Order: sequence, then C-alpha cells, then structure tokens
Amino acid sequence: MLVPNPLLQSILIPLIAAIVIAIIGKRVKEVAGWISCASIVYSTIMLILVVVKIWIDQNPIYEEYAWSELAKLKFGLLADGLSLPVALIANLICTACAAYSIPYMRHRIESIYGGDDWGLYRLYFALYTLFVVGFIGISLSTNLVELYLFIELVLIPSYFLLDLFGYSDRHRVAIMCFIWSHIGAALFLIGVVLAYVKTGSFEVSTLSSLTGTYAFLVCFFILIGWLVKTAVFGFHVWAPWVYAEFPTCAAPVVAITAGLGSYVMVRLLIQHMIETFRIFSIPLMVWAVITMIYGAFLTLAQDDVKRLCACSSISQNAYSLLGIASCATLGVAGGIFYSINHLIGKCILFSVAGILVHQTGLRDMRRMGGLASRMPLTAALFVIGAMTLSAIPPLSGFQAEWIMFVGIFRQGFHGSTTGLVIALIGIFATFLTLIYTFWPVKRIFFGPLPNELRNIGRAPYIMTIPLLILAIISLMLGIYPDILMRFLNSAISASQSY
Repeated sequence: MLVPNPLLQSILIPLIAAIVIAIIGKRVKEVAGWISCASIVYSTIMLILVVVKIWIDQNPIYEEYAWSELAKLKFGLLADGLSLPVALIANLICTACAAYSIPYMRHRIESIYGGDDWGLYRLYFALYTLFVVGFIGISLSTNLVELYLFIELVLIPSYFLLDLFGYSDRHRVAIMCFIWSHIGAALFLIGVVLAYVKTGSFEVSTLSSLTGTYAFLVCFFILIGWLVKTAVFGFHVWAPWVYAEFPTCAAPVVAITAGLGSYVMVRLLIQHMIETFRIFSIPLMVWAVITMIYGAFLTLAQDDVKRLCACSSISQNAYSLLGIASCATLGVAGGIFYSINHLIGKCILFSVAGILVHQTGLRDMRRMGGLASRMPLTAALFVIGAMTLSAIPPLSGFQAEWIMFVGIFRQGFHGSTTGLVIALIGIFATFLTLIYTFWPVKRIFFGPLPNELRNIGRAPYIMTIPLLILAIISLMLGIYPDILMRFLNSAISASQSY
C-alpha cells in the first residue's frame, strides 16, 4: 500500500490524540472535541483505504509487530472480510458521536456542574477517543491476550464517563457497569487460559486444534463471557441501567461493545471451533428468541425515551445471536450484517433521544407530543432509525433480516425441525420490533404540542448532520447489500464449510 502500516496507524493516531487532549485540552477548550473528531476521521480514512485494497485484491491484510519474545507474543492486526466491516462501521459511528458530543457535552457539564469546566470537557474527549482504540483493537486482534487487553481498555472510558457525566444515580450504575463488564471479561479470560494450557499459544488460529473436553470448556467460557456482554436474557439486568444513564452522546458507542460480541463469537468460535459450537446451536437459538420477545415487551413498558432505546437493545442484539447460532453460512453472515445494521439504527435513535433531552430537558414521552412541527429533521431521523431496526425497505435492516432468516430457514429445511420452529417464532418477534419502534414516533412527534414545548427550537446541525450521514449509509446498504455481503461471505465461507 502507498500508506505504510494503515492498521497500526488507525489505532495509534486516536491513542496519540487522546494523550494530546489530556495534556493541552483545557487550554484549547472546545478545540479538544475537534482534535478527537479529526483523529477518528483519520483512523476511518486508513480503514477505508484498506477496504479499497481488499475489494480490489481480494486478499486480507496482516500486520505483525514484536511484542514479547519471552512470552512468545506478537502484536498482530488482521483486516479481512469479517473484521474490516465491523471496525469501519464502529469507527463511523464513533466519528458521528464525536461531532455530536461537541455541543452536547458543554450542555451536559453545565447541567451537572453549573458552568463551563474545560478540564472536564478535556477529560471527556480524552476518554472518549480511547473507545476507538479499543474497538479497532478488538476487531483486528490476532491473539487472545491482545484481544483481552483491548476489551479491558474499553472498560476505562465506560466507567469514568458514566460516573462523571451520566444521569440519575450515575455512581451506582457506573459500579454496576464495571462489575458486569469484568464478569464477562473474566469468563472470557478463563477460556483464553484454558486454550493456552492445551495449545501453548495465544494465537486465535490455534483454537482450531482444540478437541474434546478442552474444546468444549474453552468454547463454553468464551461464549458465556460474551453473552454477558451482549446482555441476553438472564444476564441483561445491567443493560437498561447502563445504556439509559450513560451520557446520551456516547450511549451508541457503548452499544458497540455489545455488538462486538457477535463479531467475536464468529471470529473465535464459528471460524475456528465450529464443530464444538454446534453443540450450543439449538440452546442458543432458543435463548435468542426468548431474549428477543422478553426485550420487546420490556421496551413496550417504557415511558422514558432513553430507557426505551436501552431496553430495545436487549432484543435487537438477540437477532444477531439467532443468526449466528444457526451455524448456516447465510445465517451467520446475516447475523453480522444485522449487528452492523443495529449499531447504525441504534446510534440514530439514541442520538435523537439525546437531542430531545438537549432541546426540551425531558425524557418522559408522556410529556411530549407534536414535536415534528418544531423539529422536523429530528422527527425524520427518528423515523429512519425506527425503519432501520424494523427492517423496512429500502434501508439496511430489511436486507440484513432477509439474509439472516434465509440462512436460518435453510438450516431448518436441511434437517433441524427445531431450528425451523425457532425461526418461525423469530419472525413473530420482528412484528414486536415494528410496534416498539414506531409507537414512540406517535407519542413524541405527533398529536397536540404541549404548551411547555411551544418555544422549542430545532437541534444544531452539528448534532443532526452526522446522523443523516449514517442514515445514508443504511440506505446504501439496503439498496446494494453486496457492498457488505461481498466481504462477509468471502470471510465466512472461506473459514468453514457449513
């Protein structure tokens, strides 16, 4: 490539930017936000250059750096048809939220601490930029220790941003976030250690050599660790609190952590331990459907617009799990596609919820109504986000669900009647999604406008334009899904024969 070491640059530039912001951010004030945003844009450009090269050459890009000769560890970064789309979408969402955060955080700091505190503003963007480092690292890592360290890195900004800038009862919720995140990471680490004991290596590729009881235990602990992070039913208790009370400008970024769970399951368990993973297939599909339906009814019970977005994430993440658990090529590819679609749609909805809080000071939908007349672009964005998650064409959700369910039904027709029944129940759950995403549209944006909201103005363009760009990306993926499926199919089909 003309640009040297693009994968390493995509991690190092945001990391350097975070350090620079921490040192000089208080003096440059609002420019700290633009430094963070610029570093993420640069990182995104590096990933786009890699996308173009892989699109043309059809060959993965691998970068390797010496880490520890004594421990036989190498710092490896792999960009292929699976890891690259996930890293790129995560970066695009982080870019949108960074720009969105610039006005939002001034308002949030004033409301908590009673005035402009540029030291806290600096701290927010220094911590926020670390998310990008962690997400790219998780997506591209080639050894399990490296992957674990990037997972733990993401926990640092998650805890401090929630504790310093969150909403009601933020200190208690930050501790809850910290504990549950560590539980998931610790279970994953147990699986990593067990794999090392048997193989003598932390390389992801060595997981393929595991057999028998060891393979089952490694798969079990890695799987349970990430099910905690994706908040499936039974492990979901932290999610409504953490998502709802996180600073709204960064809540979509926290949702990426759960979305990455789908990617890691495919990268580690589907690509390298497929025969062992098949043991868990039907139980996981049942678990996914239960989570989809439970999360839907939990969402319908909400009056708080942020908590509504938070609870719907529980249900939405389970869609991806359903596709991945089918172990069918299209089901797995569709599961990853849907995970990416969910991140885009949820970023739009969470961010619109933040705009509502920013402009009205309200979270209770019972006190809203008629806001489409005052905030037409914001209303349109909420509808687009709802359409994305409800799989309404021509947006990406329709293609993602279509591909995923085609894969699941093929698996059912090829011998697993139970899988077929589960898929039919999953289809029913999609109608619940339609209800809980469009019901708030009516409550918030239509009907009579309350007197207290008659003077509400439109949201700043710096908060809406990034969301509009994400909506355009969703439209592009919906009209031409091959942009994404060409990458996913090549990576997943090449790794295993399903």
